[in-house]
Amino acid sequence: MSDVPQAPVLTVSDANRAVRDVVEGAFGPFWLAGEVGSLIIHTSGHVYFTLKDQHTQIKACWFGGAGRCREMGIANGSMIEAFGQLTVYEVRGEYQFSARTMRLAGVGKLQQEFEAIKARLEAEGLFSLDRKKPIPLLPGTIGVITSPSGAAVKDFLQIINRRFPNVHIRIYPCLVQGEQAAAQAARGVAFFNQTRSCDVIVVTRGGGSMEDLWCFNDEQLARTIAASTIPVISAVGHERDFTICDFAADLRAPTPSAAAELVISHHEELFNRLTRAERSLHQSLSLGIAQARSRLERSSAALERHTPERTLLLFKQQVDELDMRMSHLVRSRLDGERARLERVSAALFAQNPEKLLERGYALVFDPATGLPVTSSRLPQDMSLTLRFADGEISVKTE
Repeated sequence: MSDVPQAPVLTVSDANRAVRDVVEGAFGPFWLAGEVGSLIIHTSGHVYFTLKDQHTQIKACWFGGAGRCREMGIANGSMIEAFGQLTVYEVRGEYQFSARTMRLAGVGKLQQEFEAIKARLEAEGLFSLDRKKPIPLLPGTIGVITSPSGAAVKDFLQIINRRFPNVHIRIYPCLVQGEQAAAQAARGVAFFNQTRSCDVIVVTRGGGSMEDLWCFNDEQLARTIAASTIPVISAVGHERDFTICDFAADLRAPTPSAAAELVISHHEELFNRLTRAERSLHQSLSLGIAQARSRLERSSAALERHTPERTLLLFKQQVDELDMRMSHLVRSRLDGERARLERVSAALFAQNPEKLLERGYALVFDPATGLPVTSSRLPQDMSLTLRFADGEISVKTE
């Protein structure tokens, strides 16, 4: 270790700070011309993008430039001239061009080529809505043309497996960037059409710059997609990215995840409809059964009320009630008559002459007639009978 030169030990921060001092000190402000790519206008008001030419690119930013970017209509593919200087972002150890202002300088070459292909195919009617095929309501098998190791297919499969794991997925592996990617994707579309091995085709990859997505602007790939007899969904890039495949396909999805949701949305809708129908049918059947049971119970009760046995029982009950009423009336009448008889008997008993005899009175009878004598005007020597309580005696008048 003795031959190692003696030198100071720097931290990473020290090294990045030194690079910043060198870069920012060596270059003053200047105009930089290039084509805009990977443009992000952040909600913070800052703008992040790349500036590129035919051979290379550089990261760039414009702090607080969001409003001016929108006013100028700057987008991916715009040719601009930006005034600023080179700076170093120490946190990542990256250098970038920090713009202070910018101006439009024309449309980039890739953007011009994109617009030319789009205009040519659109003039041929390749993007006509009349050519669009409906996405099947219940696709049993989904054919996916993408890189089997990319993030797009992982997101796609995750959503499919979470919502409807019984849907079959067939993946046709292909490059999604570079010179061979367009031809491989076109062969994938042709393969599914020849084998009829799926009900819908999804062409997808994640986001990227215009250069990264350029293979999906291939004219032959667009024609193959448009000629497909199987419906094709294009899900290339992010929501702000548009490719020729998007226009040629039967349906454009803004992201791979959105494509998964779109292709199985009918499954979910149908499942929800079936669930609602099942619940409604169950409720209707339960209500119908309850109503039928109620009608049956009412009918049974009515029928029971009108059976001969029930009628006979009612008649018996009425006879019993009449018998009880009659018995009550007879008893009441007899009780009344008995009471009256007792009163009359008591009165007669009180008027009984024999009772008077016991109190010292005597009854005078004419023995010849047996009738009581009620007058004192009697002839002399008339025989009379006196009846006392304990017997009779004979007497004569004087």
